[in-house]
Amino acid sequence: MQALTLLLNNPTLAAPLKAIAQKVQNHQRITFDEGVYLYEHAELGYLGVLANFIREEKHGDKTFFNRNFHLEPTNLCVYDCKFCSYSRLIKQKEEGWALTMDEMLDIVKKYDTEPVTEVHIVGGVLPQYDVEFYSGLFSAIKKHRPELHVKALTPVEYHYIFKKAKIDYATGMKLMKDAGLESIPGGGAEIFHPEIREQIAKDKCTADQWLAIHEEWHKLDMRSNATMLYGHIEKYEHRVDHMERLRNLQDQTKGFQTFIPLKFRNQHNQMSHVPEVSVVEDLRNYAIARIYLDNFDHIKAYWAMISRETAQMSLNFGVDDIDGTLDDTTKIYSMAGAEEQNPAMSTQELVNLIKQVGRKPIERDTLYNVVTDYTDIIFESDVKPSYYKLPVIN
Repeated sequence: MQALTLLLNNPTLAAPLKAIAQKVQNHQRITFDEGVYLYEHAELGYLGVLANFIREEKHGDKTFFNRNFHLEPTNLCVYDCKFCSYSRLIKQKEEGWALTMDEMLDIVKKYDTEPVTEVHIVGGVLPQYDVEFYSGLFSAIKKHRPELHVKALTPVEYHYIFKKAKIDYATGMKLMKDAGLESIPGGGAEIFHPEIREQIAKDKCTADQWLAIHEEWHKLDMRSNATMLYGHIEKYEHRVDHMERLRNLQDQTKGFQTFIPLKFRNQHNQMSHVPEVSVVEDLRNYAIARIYLDNFDHIKAYWAMISRETAQMSLNFGVDDIDGTLDDTTKIYSMAGAEEQNPAMSTQELVNLIKQVGRKPIERDTLYNVVTDYTDIIFESDVKPSYYKLPVIN
């Protein structure tokens, strides 16, 4: 509040920026045009003050993470997204993998002695991974470990398998819920605007279809996340259009938990000629997302995608969640050239990462119930040796 007051009392602050800051102070929604204005004119320091004000009003110093692992059935895919470094077309199958049901369950069983709370399942799209396969997989996981939360598949995958099975979205999502699905990750959103989506991901489901699948899931009183791929060929108005569509659906359903901006990485894909944006632009984007999406509870930064240091900085620009994995169970980020080529961090490392920037580490489950508050917990290896005065003999 003090920083925001100082900002509002700055006589050199441009009138439109002052008006937006006053809206934030008064908990009023900014408009589409104001969102574009922030991208075009707002400096990083200004955005940080506004975003941190909102973040601390919602969560104080709490910073969330969870203990999860990734299960990636395949990197083979029928779609040809230009930005994707992860997937391989079926004709390139020698460069990929496609796990069987038993192989996937073996991966799940590997974590039987670990205190993980979530399995995150997402991968490429292949015909053999259909409604029957995935409903069977979810059921098998829940039967083996009932308390493990199944967060699985994006609307890209659901659209494909429901179309193949000739069932509508409502029927399909109800079937998945009955099989054990408990939440949906936010992937496959990319950029909603058709002008950009047609160029980078024209084969996959449309923006309206992506939103419709989440809407049907929300109607079942279930939760999901949302993402946005930024920093490639899109313009600022495309980013704001993307967030506007999410904000509108959230007004209707209140089913989204977290918004996750995903930075475009340019290695090993068909858009390698497009330069990546700077860390400053990353932080600006997090901050504007926090300001614009007033009806989203959480903004998440994937530390594995943007580096540990940038993740730490993001906690002062609206971010309150940095995800979390126990070991290297995902190749999606590393194959695209992320700083973290072996994205593994222990709970202790995550906790210390958060504490180093003066925030409070909170382990959560998928639905943001608190598992452990690590604020006052000191790990044994963090304890420094004590020294005692020796008696002096005269």
